[in-house]
Order: sequence, then structure tokens, then C-alpha cells
Amino acid sequence: MVERRIPKVHDLAPLMQFKKPEFNARTRRLASATSIADLRTIAKRVTPKAPFDYTDGAAEGEISLMRARQAFQDIEFHPSVLRDVSQVDTTREVLGKTSAMPFGIAPTGFTRMMQTEGERAGATAAEAAGIPFTLSTMGTTSIEDVAAAAPGGRNWFQLYMWTDRDRSLALVDRAQAAGYDTLMVTVDTPVGGARLRDVKNGFSIPPALTPKTVLNALPRPAWWINFLTTEPLAFASLDRWSGTVAALIDTMFDPTVGPDEVRFIREQWKGKLVVKGIQSVADARLAVELGADAIVLSNHGGRQLDRAPIPFHLLPSVVREVGNEVEVHLDTGIMNGADIVASVALGARFTLIGRAYLYGLMAGGRQGVDRTISILSEEITRTMKLLGVATLDELEPRHVTQLARLMPLAQPAADAASVLSK
Repeated sequence: MVERRIPKVHDLAPLMQFKKPEFNARTRRLASATSIADLRTIAKRVTPKAPFDYTDGAAEGEISLMRARQAFQDIEFHPSVLRDVSQVDTTREVLGKTSAMPFGIAPTGFTRMMQTEGERAGATAAEAAGIPFTLSTMGTTSIEDVAAAAPGGRNWFQLYMWTDRDRSLALVDRAQAAGYDTLMVTVDTPVGGARLRDVKNGFSIPPALTPKTVLNALPRPAWWINFLTTEPLAFASLDRWSGTVAALIDTMFDPTVGPDEVRFIREQWKGKLVVKGIQSVADARLAVELGADAIVLSNHGGRQLDRAPIPFHLLPSVVREVGNEVEVHLDTGIMNGADIVASVALGARFTLIGRAYLYGLMAGGRQGVDRTISILSEEITRTMKLLGVATLDELEPRHVTQLARLMPLAQPAADAASVLSK
């Protein structure tokens, strides 16, 4: 039988440890976030429905996004043991310069509508972390203002080709003059995808004050106070816009863009050129022939064609085809540092985060973006150590198995014909 006694003061003393209270609500809630999913939960709580759904949603039935995330869950890691992983190096040479980690911030549109600090928060957080930041043509801070906010950062600019070619080239010139070292041309947007959440929410630029939005704003006064008391939205690519997202997209996107336009941009741009939106081996090869220094395997975060190819599944075959000629980057579906490690193991030189960054931004502005980067960095480092690798270059395909869930019922007709002809 256990003998009981009255506890003594010196026994209780080590247990009586009180943390200093944190009175700043933003700092307190960000400290409680241990994953990107936690940041998403916070973001949903503090952001009005329309801008949150614009970030969180995808096209039509949102199947492309669901499958992309599922693909990262459907992997099996193969660790090696008895390795010295006391020190882990997460740096990566990307397009001629060093990134502190194998990910950067992807281009995102209308960012200041998610949270008023917008691109400035993203650019300065990336600068502090030593990773690239990409400004979207549809961003809500100008090319020059982002450069001024993060003068020591590595800033990239993402370009949509306008129907007005002169305005597109003017953006290229402005980015070059402002010191951006990489131009990312997005090629998967002949038209805008059917983002049904935005249609249902009546999402417009700027957000319209209707009875519905006012009611939704009542539990989120901080967002509206910040939005209404800070400078009006300014765009990277145009001075002002008043209307729906769909109308802006229809104004900007050019369905006639072809290889000649990319060749022309390659001739005009003096820095590194990235082609984003590659979804097949054949188009990866075409981008190489057009002079790209890197390609991004991406289905636009599931926001364009629903049921599109899964970038992570496409990665090994594209790396085999062009990996010795250009850098292969990847985005869509990344929610954990382990997703990034798996991508690098299968041959990706670099990855880009979009929603993960925006969840942090909505949850807490610049502090929230810092928290996103910190969470992913910690997850990358921990996963590498558990796999028994001390550098990113040690990651190999043998470390990852992609488990089969979505398997084609039969070969596409063109592939079957080529096999029969051999």
C-alpha cells in the first residue's frame, strides 16, 4: 500500500512555475499556433468571410486543391539512422543566389485586402528570414513601395501578360529599375477560373459595405478599422480599380498569349526568368526551349482548372526530363515543412508558399508571416533530422515513396499509340 504524506514546501517549489502573462492579444494567439492549420483557424476567426474565402477557396468544386494537399499526405518517408544531425543546413542555391530555406513567398493578389499590412509584411518578413518574396502583378502595393520596404531583400516580380502589351512591358521595366532580380511569368491564366466562393460572397475591389458584410464585420471590428483608416488600395500594375474581381481578371488576362510572347520577354528581361504554371512534361520542355532559367510546377493553387494535374505527382517525371537544364520549382498544396522536404527529395530545387503565407498574414500581419516562416523552418529542420540528413543535397528519391491513391484507369490514347509504335 502506498504511504501518503503531507507535501513539503521544498517539494512544491519546483512545480510552482508561473509564466509571465502576455497582454498583447496578437502575440498571445500567434504563440499558441503550432502549425499552419492553427494559423488558418486564427485567420478565419479574425478576417471577414469574403477576403478569407478568396484566400482559402479554389476553383469550382475545389478538387484540384484537395488532391494537391492529399498528395503530400499520401507519402511514406524512409529515414536513415545513426547519422550525425546535430547541425542541419537548410540553405539552398536558387537562381544564382543563396536562400536561407528551400521555400519563398509566392505571388498573391489583392493581399492588402486579407490584412492591411499586405505585401510589406511579406517582403520584410522574407527579407529578415533570408528568402525570396514575389510580388504579384495583382498585388496591392506598388513595385517601388515593396522595393523600398525591403531594400535588402531578394524581390521577384510576377507578370501576367496584359492585352495591352505596352503596359505589360512597362511593368517589366519598372521591376528592373527597382532592382528585382527575377521575373516570373505566369502562363496558366488565359481566363480566370470559376471561383464560386467569390461569386457567392459578392467579393469586389474594394470590399463593398452591404448589410451582409456589415453583419459579418461586427465580430471582426479590427479588420474594418484597419482597412478604413489606412491608405487606399494601390496596385502593382494599375493605380486604382473599382469593381469585381472577375472584371479585373477579364481586363488583365490575354487568352492569345503564346510562345512568342515569352521569347520576347526573355529578350527584354536581363535577370533570371521563371515560367510558372507548368502542368506537363511537354510544356516543361517548351519552357526550356523558350529560355527559362526555372519552371514552377503549379496548378495555380487549384484556382484555375479544377481536376488539374497534381504538381507533386508530376515532379519526378519533369525532373527526369529537364532537371539537368533548368531549376524545377513547385507550389500548390504545401501546408507543412515535411511537404517541402518531400519535394526537395524528389528533385525540386525550390518551393513556393501562397496560402500558408496568407494564413499567417491574416492571423497577425507581419508577426503572423514571421510565425508562418518559423513554423515551416522548424518542421523542415525536424523532418531532415528524423530522416538522417544534415543538408538538403543529401535528400534523395529513396527517402520518399508516393503512395498510390489516384491511378489512371488506362493510358491516354496518345501515350498508348506511342508505346505500340515502338
